Amino acid sequence: VEYINTLFPTEQALEEAQIAIQQLFGKIKDIKDKAEKSEQMVKEITRDIKQLDHAKRHLTTSITTLNHLHMLAGGVDSLEAMTRKRQYGEVANLLQGVVNVLEHFHKYMGIPQIRQLSERVKAAQSELGTQILADFEEAFPSQGSKRPGGPSNVLRDACLVANVLDPRIKQEIIKKFIRQHLSEYLVLFQENQDVAWLDKIDRRYAWIKRQLLDYEEKYGRMFPDEWCMTERIAVEFCHITKVELAKVMRTRAKEIEVKLLLFAIQRTTNFEGLLSKRFTGCTLTDIPGKKRPESPLDPTNPFLDESGEDVGAEKDEEFAKVVCACPRKPKAPDNPFHGIISKCFEPHLYVYIESQDRNLGELIDRFVADFRAQGPPKAGTEEGGAVLPSCADLFVYYKKCMVQCSQLSTGEPMIALTTIFQKFLREYAWKILSGNLPKSNSNSGGLTITSLLKEKEVCEAAKFTVDELCLICSILSTAEYCLATTQQLEEKLKEKVDKVLVERINLTGEMDTFSTVISNSIQLLVQDLDAACDPALNAMSKMPWQNVEHVGDQSPYVTSIIMHIKQNVPIIRDNLASTRKYFTQFCIKFTNSFVPKFINHLFRCKPISMVGAEQLLLDTHSLKTVLLDLPSIGSQVLRKAPASYTKIVVKGMTRAEMILKVVMAPHEPPVVFVDNYIKLLADGNPETFQKVLDMKGLKRSEQSSMLELFRQRLPTPPSGADGGTSLSFSAPTPEQESSRIRKLEKLIKKRL
Repeated sequence: VEYINTLFPTEQALEEAQIAIQQLFGKIKDIKDKAEKSEQMVKEITRDIKQLDHAKRHLTTSITTLNHLHMLAGGVDSLEAMTRKRQYGEVANLLQGVVNVLEHFHKYMGIPQIRQLSERVKAAQSELGTQILADFEEAFPSQGSKRPGGPSNVLRDACLVANVLDPRIKQEIIKKFIRQHLSEYLVLFQENQDVAWLDKIDRRYAWIKRQLLDYEEKYGRMFPDEWCMTERIAVEFCHITKVELAKVMRTRAKEIEVKLLLFAIQRTTNFEGLLSKRFTGCTLTDIPGKKRPESPLDPTNPFLDESGEDVGAEKDEEFAKVVCACPRKPKAPDNPFHGIISKCFEPHLYVYIESQDRNLGELIDRFVADFRAQGPPKAGTEEGGAVLPSCADLFVYYKKCMVQCSQLSTGEPMIALTTIFQKFLREYAWKILSGNLPKSNSNSGGLTITSLLKEKEVCEAAKFTVDELCLICSILSTAEYCLATTQQLEEKLKEKVDKVLVERINLTGEMDTFSTVISNSIQLLVQDLDAACDPALNAMSKMPWQNVEHVGDQSPYVTSIIMHIKQNVPIIRDNLASTRKYFTQFCIKFTNSFVPKFINHLFRCKPISMVGAEQLLLDTHSLKTVLLDLPSIGSQVLRKAPASYTKIVVKGMTRAEMILKVVMAPHEPPVVFVDNYIKLLADGNPETFQKVLDMKGLKRSEQSSMLELFRQRLPTPPSGADGGTSLSFSAPTPEQESSRIRKLEKLIKKRL
């Protein structure tokens, strides 16, 4: 029972607990009531403090406003009095203070007294503006009396007042002063005056230099520094000069000569450069209606004297000593004054362009005359196969013209100059390069059939002489140089011209012209060597091959062909040493021309005995060996021929060997012969099979049955294929040849 009583409280214990809880709630309520009383007390205290704060703030504002009002009222009275007495020095400081104080009363403009004070301030400002303009008009009259000896302190203080007034007052003062200061210039250099012409343009710039020096001495301290009056006078002079020069050049356009024009541009650009050294260009955007020039100054000036000094350097040095009123900044790489005057010459640059047209025409004529007088490059000399000197002279002159014109203008004149460049690039290609290529029928040479049949190795002259071969190689090298340099010229022109005109610069046509000269030169070299081999091939086709009794050394016609190759190819290779890729093209084109011709002459050798076919096979192998060594024949440095070239030779000459092997094979039984032909030649053309039968000397009746059997034994071509497909040797397509040339270039670069 005691244990259970300890676990479960009795009724007395519960009553005691309830009493304790009630006492606790009572204490909590007392604490809450006291807290609410304390909070109410704090609110009452803070409310009083806030009221005191508001009262203090309003009182302070009232006192400040009353002080401002007192200052404003007194200031307005003083301002009106000082204005009447022209006490501009005191007015300048007072007016700025009054304006600042008046800003505090913007929200009180509804009060009549405040509004009245504001109107009085505006009236005083208006009166000051009118009064200051009148004072300047009196001191610097537009017409009539001469200007006074020096500025007055009143005007200097008036400028300080103008800084506080409406900006239009300041602009009006500047405008009138500059107009009055340059009025003498407009009279001295009127359009009808002799000194207004371009040949005396130096006098214009000398006059303004004297005027600026005179201004700094007399009026430099009258205007505030931030007005930059010296620069403003110079800029206005530039604008007036630009208009006046344009007017006089338009009137006397027929009298403008290129030397006179370049002289005027030189002096003008020098003066613009001088301005960039003296001033920052900070006023170029301040003058209404005037825009800052956008064209930067090129770092090089083609019109400077060789000494690099401008005319009148002594005056410039004296002018440089004058401290400019404008704040100076570090020298910028661009000239903000470039074109501020010289732009007026741009419409007349056609005189310069026409002059360059005439000069280039005379230059081309001189190149032609020199070439005729000196003759073509001689073999064995330094000039042999080298780039013609006239080519370098032409592009040096082009560069000079391009730089010069770009400094005159980067707009339409550059496009006109580009057109002139295109014209004379084509003329150079036609008159100097293509016009001096030897004619293909210049000489006749080769071996006679009789001498070949008698097996006499007679060394005859090639169709072109050695000097002519050297000339062709020299023209080819020159055309390659022109092609590469023309591409660089196009890139430089695009850099110099305005961006909006870049698309109009295109020298692709001229580059194609030089590519055509290169192609024609290579073709002439190929035709020359090819034609030198023709007599030997004709002799081969006319030899009685059915009467050959034994196989000996290579035939005389092979010796003749090899002799011509050894004569021509080393000369061509040595003269094209600087353009190896074109020598490789020559080798490829010659092989593509010679091998099909050799096979055609091979078909003419009929009939052929077994021994004759063996002799022809030996000759074919000898020619194949020579052709494989063609790129390095006669050279002390042995180089492996490019793989693409070797592939062409092997493919073509292997076909010739297969033809001879078929001729050597017995035609009995016919089925075996036909199958062997199809297997070796892989040629489904009946005409080719007919030629092989003619070489074997078969009768027409035998050939008919053979042809019928050939048509029956031909394999069925796949669907969509041409039944008459022929795998006979053919020249590669231009795309294949271009791909091979690129591979050759890579191989040559790797070996070098």
